[in-house]
Amino acid sequence: MHQRVSGEGNIHGKRGVLKVLSGNHAAAYGAKLSRPDVIAAYPITPQTPIIEKLSEFVESGELDARLIRVESEHSAMAASIGAASVGARTYTATSSQGLLYMYEVCWWAVGARLPIVMGVVTRALAPPWSIWSDHNDLLTLRDSGWIILFASDSQEILDMTIQAYKIAESVYLPVVIGWDAFLASHTVEPVL
Repeated sequence: MHQRVSGEGNIHGKRGVLKVLSGNHAAAYGAKLSRPDVIAAYPITPQTPIIEKLSEFVESGELDARLIRVESEHSAMAASIGAASVGARTYTATSSQGLLYMYEVCWWAVGARLPIVMGVVTRALAPPWSIWSDHNDLLTLRDSGWIILFASDSQEILDMTIQAYKIAESVYLPVVIGWDAFLASHTVEPVL
């Protein structure tokens, strides 16, 4: 659903197109609006809808980007590092164990001062399997040098994804945007 809204009387006091999006789809739209050159994609619950939506954008021609379907989360960050190293604007996303699997190369991204943007749908770390929302996955990056932003709803997820590129490219550091698994990632709400 979407509708054009004027500046007066709409819920945000802004002009534009009002869409109803989940947090994950808001992240995909934020990435699309930021026009990444390379998207490194590996699915993990509950992040998968981001990659699916970005894949749709690329396939339909709405987004002119190279979508690389990699074999693991480690490879997703390695591909992002490689692309950013030669000047490409990059995007990737992960969750929970996936972030731990890419942890080694996340530190490399900081040391190389690469402006990578990553979405993390925060989810509890296993024993042995968990789908609950938890911030321990994202907090593993706390002392790494990654700039961490945290969004609470679909509008903030979209806005912070766009802002993350401006920040990353201004200070030459990777930026991660986190939001709660299932609570923010799958809740559908108006976004302008």
